Amino acid sequence: MAATVTAGHRLREVIEELAPLERGAGMEGEREAAELLRARFDRMGVPVAVDEEEFDDGYARLHALFSATGLAAGLLASRGRARPLAAAAGLAAGLASADDSANGARFVRRAIEGRSTTWNVVAEAGDRDAERTLVVMAHHDAAPTGFIFDDTLQRKLNDWFPDLIERTDTALPMWWPVYAGPLLAALGAVTGRRGLARTGGVMSALSAISFADIARHRIVPGASDNLSGVAVLVGLTERLAAKPVTGLRVVLASCGAEEVLQGGVYGFVERHLRPLDPDSTWVLNVDTVGSPRLILLEGEGPIWMEDYCAPEFRDLVAEVAADAGIALRRNMRARTSTDAVITSRAGYPTATLCSMNAWKGLSNYHKPTDVPENVDYGTVEAALGVAEAVTRRLAA
Repeated sequence: MAATVTAGHRLREVIEELAPLERGAGMEGEREAAELLRARFDRMGVPVAVDEEEFDDGYARLHALFSATGLAAGLLASRGRARPLAAAAGLAAGLASADDSANGARFVRRAIEGRSTTWNVVAEAGDRDAERTLVVMAHHDAAPTGFIFDDTLQRKLNDWFPDLIERTDTALPMWWPVYAGPLLAALGAVTGRRGLARTGGVMSALSAISFADIARHRIVPGASDNLSGVAVLVGLTERLAAKPVTGLRVVLASCGAEEVLQGGVYGFVERHLRPLDPDSTWVLNVDTVGSPRLILLEGEGPIWMEDYCAPEFRDLVAEVAADAGIALRRNMRARTSTDAVITSRAGYPTATLCSMNAWKGLSNYHKPTDVPENVDYGTVEAALGVAEAVTRRLAA
């Protein structure tokens, strides 16, 4: 019992230390959090560095612009004016929004938004001379809030249809209405159907208002999303120091700028992951494990679903969790994006530990109430237990 209390205290200590910092992507608080993490790893006696990486900023204001373009296209087309221009603008805005949210080429973001600096913390534990590597990954930046993250409707749907919610393992495609607004406006312009164009304009207006609200940049404490994952990195390092493994190198990476729809992870992949052989490297992403039920994500995708590379690694994660007596819900898939999609696309076996509440939402997600006292530390400890079990299984 004493060991469990100590582990829980350490997890809470990490979260409580970093939560008061305003850790928006590229902000001074994010840099300070990275330095505090580096100091903590350094005190544990493991090699650690803070990598400065550039990322493409502008997620909320950029999508507000895309949606505003869809609104303008809808207004023009609904009045029967400049239909070719409205069609081109609506189509371009819809496709650009889809490309940007799904971590595509991001030509528009790179063309009109400036690059910013973020900070990745990368430590190394385990057997540093081993040829096989496990990367355990989290992110230490925090998200901006907005009224769109209110979960009242989601909770009511669970009250009305509890059996349906429990059977549904893939999240609703929350980005589809964002794309649909400009695309419907374009379709209305092409076909001359003013009602369709008007519908697209209204949908675009709602999206533009939502993104403009997010772009006000009120940063939440981010205790669960994702200091809970950061705490797992620290806890795993301590456990490996107390009981070392051989035959497996363990890289512990806390990336920055995840909340702009992936930022720092691109630099981490190029700098640290690509030199490694995908046949002897695995990535375990730990993201938002502060809700009551621990889950294993099988894939993610704002547009279409992308299952992570190498399903056999996810099978291994589930197997070791079961062997350790840790409840882990499988077959869950997200419609938002995490850093794991970038490592998976790079060809590395990837799995993501996450969590959910009774209505299959993330507790206090992107809300000011995402504070340390609202974190379910039992779930954080369970995620740490799975991460340790995966590490020792791969080492064996």
